[in-house]
Amino acid sequence: MVLPCLDEAAALPWVLARIPAGWRALVVDNGSTDGSADIARALGATVVHEPRRGFGAACHAGLAAATADVVCFCDCDASLDPGHLVPFVREVLDGGADLVLGRRRARGRRVWPAHARAGNYVLARLLRRRTGLRLHDLGPLRAARREPLLALGLSDRRSGYPLQMVVRAADAGWRIAEHDVPYLPRAGTSKVTGTWRGTWQAVRDMSRVLAEPPAGGRAAS
Repeated sequence: MVLPCLDEAAALPWVLARIPAGWRALVVDNGSTDGSADIARALGATVVHEPRRGFGAACHAGLAAATADVVCFCDCDASLDPGHLVPFVREVLDGGADLVLGRRRARGRRVWPAHARAGNYVLARLLRRRTGLRLHDLGPLRAARREPLLALGLSDRRSGYPLQMVVRAADAGWRIAEHDVPYLPRAGTSKVTGTWRGTWQAVRDMSRVLAEPPAGGRAAS
């Protein structure tokens, strides 16, 4: 399981305690200054250091370091329970889908700021127009097979990485499923959705992804 991490010392114990038995936790430290890497290591996680800042950079470093057939992604801020990925992995292994995404369902009025929800809604509509997929969320909880993911040639290293994964998977003819998952109050301060500036940066990064021409020749292996 890939867990991109930037200063998540307060959330790591909660997140790592919920990793399903037998799964390997890959905490990708993206320049933390609060001791996150040491905490993750002490709690049994494998720590990968990615000096290049960016959500996509951290996710892709984890994907490259993973060795399992199926790779999962989850935020490291305690807003999502990694245990909810168990049926996602089962669906991929059973052949029901090539990529399974979690649709965040907020637990509480202040969990998901209005500006972040609005940005996500707009991007989901644009994604539907671009790919025909009737998805509702571009959330970080997801599962897919590692080798086909690498074959997609994902190049975004900022906030556009999750969207680029979906767009290129759709272009390659992947079967993409979406299931509801609880979205909880995060620990600490959000680097993206907690601020207007962060949300705007994410929307801008993802808009660039949507502007890319359809990529031919990519297929799941």
